[in-house]
Amino acid sequence: MHILITGASRGIGKAALDALRAEGHRVIGSSTSGGGDLLAADFTDPAAPRRLWEEAFAALDQRIDVLVNNAGVFEAVDDNASDADWHAAWGRTLQVNLQASADLCRLAIAHFRSRPEDAPGRIVNVASRAAYRGDSPRHWHYAAAKAGMVAMTKSIARGYAHEGILAFAVCPGFTMTGMAEDYLASRGGAQLLADIPLGKVAEPAEIGETIRWLATTAPASATGAILDVNGASFVR
Repeated sequence: MHILITGASRGIGKAALDALRAEGHRVIGSSTSGGGDLLAADFTDPAAPRRLWEEAFAALDQRIDVLVNNAGVFEAVDDNASDADWHAAWGRTLQVNLQASADLCRLAIAHFRSRPEDAPGRIVNVASRAAYRGDSPRHWHYAAAKAGMVAMTKSIARGYAHEGILAFAVCPGFTMTGMAEDYLASRGGAQLLADIPLGKVAEPAEIGETIRWLATTAPASATGAILDVNGASFVR
């Protein structure tokens, strides 16, 4: 399969990229600044999703079978911040975490619809348990963006399944990435771990394996599924 995955320089994205490549798939990854074999895509720029899609499309011989939207930011803003700072934080988080993913989904769907019926496509969106249980008072915007990603995934699954286009989402809890490590340090790791019945924070490889399965072998009838991978810290 030919696969595009965003936010692939570290953490969940890199784990997913490594798992997919180990299985023999051709995978193009992106990061904010690029480097190595990763394409550059700074999603604060509204033009970046289309530019990335076109570059990846060319690099993958004009065929993309799977899109994995993993890129995101996790930045705090106080509820008593100035209006300018509040709006800037919401705008940046929604642009990077939701709008860019939506733009890439739209481009992927257009490509999938242009192909023969026996060549369906898949979309895997990496959301968060925050989409369902919310997040801290400094992260309303993050939870809202991830909830939007879940709703978008369900809409795509319902709207395009009859055309062979499948959509899934993964909702990790705390995962040992740079963002989670900072959050654990700032809010007290012991208290947060006490909220995870499994007793540990997930490893990126666990989420990467979930993405690999959804991107390649999950049955078509699972389209629209939202998988929780959070150590039972939130169940629904």
